[in-house]
Order: sequence, then structure tokens, then C-alpha cells
Amino acid sequence: MPPGVIWCMVKKNKDLEEYVLVFPTSVLKEEEYFQGLCFDMEKYMKVINHNYRFIRRKNAEANYNYKQLIPYVILNYDDKIFSYRRGALLSEERLLNNYSIGIGGHISISDPNLFTTTYSEGTNREVREELYLDTEYVDDIVALLNDDSSEVGKVHFGIIHIFRLSKPLVRKKEKSINEAKFVSIKKLKKNIDKYENWSKICISNIEKLFKVQTTV
Repeated sequence: MPPGVIWCMVKKNKDLEEYVLVFPTSVLKEEEYFQGLCFDMEKYMKVINHNYRFIRRKNAEANYNYKQLIPYVILNYDDKIFSYRRGALLSEERLLNNYSIGIGGHISISDPNLFTTTYSEGTNREVREELYLDTEYVDDIVALLNDDSSEVGKVHFGIIHIFRLSKPLVRKKEKSINEAKFVSIKKLKKNIDKYENWSKICISNIEKLFKVQTTV
């Protein structure tokens, strides 16, 4: 077995043993359950804040009773968006070879003070694990995302960030990131069928997302 495959198996097993932040899917129904994007973030984050817990990731991935909270970061420079294809060393096999405009991952039990200003530290950690950002940026939290149209979406819940970059200086760090480049919004919309569901939802609503400014 090639060394790269062994490393991938070890990493995947380690990821599944990780304790990640989840909240009961039922708490969404205490508010207005939504499909797609929601821009009224405060009321949902309030109920999540009072109901979250940490469970082993392998127990969460196929458990529809819980939603795993995922910061989903879109990198923006000028009128272009960072785009890439998810490659073979990806721990989430259900997204393999899909194109994406979102960077990010699970909130681990080791990330302190989730719902304070240090939440941004957890988000930045996730981004730094996958990319080198050699530029300053402004981080705006712009929407929440719930997508029950796929098996992946049924167990995840997104917090959508836009990193507004001063310069397009981004380099890949994680080996699972392929074909990384900045793409015009026009081209993204033209090729939207290549992208994973969450990215499709964001691309379809990209103008609305860009209008929101809630700097972290």
C-alpha cells in the first residue's frame, strides 16, 4: 500500500475520533425551520448557543438527530471567488472530487469559547490548516446555511463567512485541495453544476451574501 494511502487512512481515523460541536436538529424547529440560506442569524445562534454539546465525530456523521456546526469561509478578492476541487486525501469522502468555494471544517472540543470573539480564532485555524493566506482581510459572518437535500447536508449546519482579501495571495497547504484559483462570479454561475450543494446555494445567492457586512 502506498505511503500516501496509509497516511490518508490514519488521518481519516483520527478525524473520526475527534469530538466535534453539534446541536440537536430539533432546536431548529423551535424557530422557523429553513432550507438554504438564512440572514436572520441572531435568533438561531441564540438557541444553538444554549443547546450545543460535543460528541465523537464518527457518531455524528450518520446521526440525523444532530447537526455539526461548520464555519464555511468564502474568499473574495475584487469580483472573484476562490475555487478548488476536493481531492483524494479528503476526510469527508462524500464530497470527493466536488468543486467548492468554501473553506473550513468542524469546531473541535479543543476550540475554546465558541460563541465569544475567540470563535474567529477557531475559524481562522480551520482556514490555516488548508491554506496560506499572505494578505490582510476582513472577516464578515453573512448567513447561516441549512441543506437537507443531501446526506452530508442532513448532518451539517453552516455559518457562512466572507473573507474580503486585500490581495489575491492565497496558496494551498492541504493536499486535498486541487485546481485552486480565483474565478469570476460570472464563470462560477456558468459552471455551477460542478459544485457541491453548499457552494451551489452560495453561488446562487452571492450578491445577497456580498451585501451583508457584520465584521467579526
